Amino acid sequence: MKIQNSVALVTGANRGLGLAFTQGLLAGGARKVYAAARDPAAIKQAGVQPVRLDVTKPEEVAAAARDLGDVTLVINNAGISRGSGFLGENGVEAVRAEFETNFFGPVNVSRAFAPILARNGGGAIVNVLSVLSWVAFPSSSTYSASKAAAWSFSNGLRHELRDQGTQVLALHVGFMDTDMVRHVTAPKSKPEDVVRQTLEALEAGKSEILADQVSRHIKQNLSAEPGVYLTPPAA
Repeated sequence: MKIQNSVALVTGANRGLGLAFTQGLLAGGARKVYAAARDPAAIKQAGVQPVRLDVTKPEEVAAAARDLGDVTLVINNAGISRGSGFLGENGVEAVRAEFETNFFGPVNVSRAFAPILARNGGGAIVNVLSVLSWVAFPSSSTYSASKAAAWSFSNGLRHELRDQGTQVLALHVGFMDTDMVRHVTAPKSKPEDVVRQTLEALEAGKSEILADQVSRHIKQNLSAEPGVYLTPPAA
């Protein structure tokens, strides 16, 4: 997948990692960048085309696919965290909301745009996951479940789209310097560094990118004894 002259759709593009993706794509020579958000007025980045897209609303996903027929790269970035455990007071509500955005959102967007990518030569899909696809904090275990499901989805989607030549890249990263983890005091990656690594991985034809030392350590130790996922990672 080449960034030069690509036509990209970035969900959750109004801030944080999504905003950094729009900037990195423009800098990399993308011909067009659709910046999607629930409120397109929240898109302030110059040089992009704002798009109204709430990934939890099937009618808006369908409208985007109908209107954006030139897309060659989809970045499923939109995500939420309710900061809840399964046994928390609002644990069921939290996990339902997180699954709607973090799992069903990428599923619906990918299903809608897969035929478009096929018509445009194959292209690529990037699913923004997390080191919490593999481990869980008690205070955010519902979020981890949604990202674990999105990891499994990414692995299945990769096989399903192989015959049409669509690259599926899963991005795993620990804490990033974004609003979502503003309250966390642990070391954080810079979103622009994560974007740079991801776009390089796309152009190298990779299927997975581990964008920081935390994600590399956790992935390496999934098969340790005991498995690293049996205890929460250090904050």
